[in-house]
Amino acid sequence: MSVYTGSDADTSPAPTEHRRVPTVAVPRFVALATVAILATQLMLQLDAQVVTVALPQLQQDLGFSPAGLSWVPNAYALAFGGLMLLGGRLGDVLGRVRVFTIGTVLFALASLAAGLAPDATIMVVARVAQGVGAAIAAPSILSLITAIARDEHARSRNMALFTAASAVGSSFGLIVGGALTAFFSWRWGLLINLPIGAVVVLVVQWLVKEDRPTGGRVDVAGAITATLGSLALVYGFVHAAETGWATAGTVVTFVLALVLLTTFVAVERRVRLPLLDLSLVRHRKRATALGAMGLTVGVHFSLLFTLVQFYQRELGMSALVAGLAFLPLTGTILIVTQFVPAFVRRFGAGRLLVLGTALVTISFIWFAALDDSSTYVGGVVAPLVLHSLGVALVFTPGTMLIMEGVPARHSGSMSGFLQMVQQVGGSLGIAVIVAVHTSGGEPGAFVPGLAGAFWTAAGLGTAAVLVALFGLGARRSRS
Repeated sequence: MSVYTGSDADTSPAPTEHRRVPTVAVPRFVALATVAILATQLMLQLDAQVVTVALPQLQQDLGFSPAGLSWVPNAYALAFGGLMLLGGRLGDVLGRVRVFTIGTVLFALASLAAGLAPDATIMVVARVAQGVGAAIAAPSILSLITAIARDEHARSRNMALFTAASAVGSSFGLIVGGALTAFFSWRWGLLINLPIGAVVVLVVQWLVKEDRPTGGRVDVAGAITATLGSLALVYGFVHAAETGWATAGTVVTFVLALVLLTTFVAVERRVRLPLLDLSLVRHRKRATALGAMGLTVGVHFSLLFTLVQFYQRELGMSALVAGLAFLPLTGTILIVTQFVPAFVRRFGAGRLLVLGTALVTISFIWFAALDDSSTYVGGVVAPLVLHSLGVALVFTPGTMLIMEGVPARHSGSMSGFLQMVQQVGGSLGIAVIVAVHTSGGEPGAFVPGLAGAFWTAAGLGTAAVLVALFGLGARRSRS
């Protein structure tokens, strides 16, 4: 791999579209290869939440301070979100199978280190390494499962399965984390990634033929500004959730993120082989879908974060029962996602995106009615199912609109950018909702401030509806 520094002097030709894409060596095993690749996506998303319900036990075992404990999830999120664009570009340049394998191996080994961590420092370092591995592997996942699909119908189905794995992974992580913590140890929520990662790598290496890498260049200036800018942006949201939006540290971090990302855009406009082709982001439908999905992921993650505390603090659920309480969400998304490709062909991706964002918004208006007297069956299940239906109708059509028409040489970069938007959106959603909940709350009580937090989430959901409605033009989006 050659390295590009951002100089205008580079006159090498842009890669052509005639590149060999990944294929399955034994055609009858396409389904097995697809399942193996999707298992990695599920594992990466699951790991973001699998330790959430185990944080009290983890704090006790490793000696984390109350403030330091937040770095167990945040260290992973920072590295995952910050390095995603670079990971996507590496897949385009070096080959998707190769980069997918490197990232999965690193993630699995880092999971082993985290699961065996003897103290807080080792745990945080291992979580950073997990995030780095995830950022390297994740962008190649979507590229691989669409490339090995036999036809357009299979491609749409694989996208639906990808979005199901992404959406279900977070909630399923709470279930798995709760079960393993209750019956064994929180460590098994991390150690289980090692055998899964080993099997995935063996299957993919056996079945999937490497594509022909572009052999292009990675512009160092773009990589540095994109990575540091993304890290600063994600850290800004994390810091805001912990210390408030008006603190000096939060403001400085956001200003730094703005400077770095503005510099990144300027660099990408000048270079011949950019880390991210900005013309792809300027595409109306693609940009609109990215915006709507970013907002939806934000409020979805904030709901998971809020409900798991409501279950345990207000309803008195154990870690295991709190995880199982998300089964309506997991089951609804899994079932509905199977029908979404047919819905897209019948109604169009734009219409489904508008409907999905509207259902998510309505669910938060419903959740805002929760109070001290609410029960799980009477107050949570119905809006949770409605929310799940909306999420299923957003993620698959949104992914289709974002990846549609992306040239093969940019598929890894675009996939990386999509998942970076999701990571940043999730961090933003949690930061905003936590800030609103805290400002309206009372010491020692959880329900006060909850209605304001859910109404704020409904406001963000409304913004997603408007973005989808006016940006896509539902009447015209029969794609």
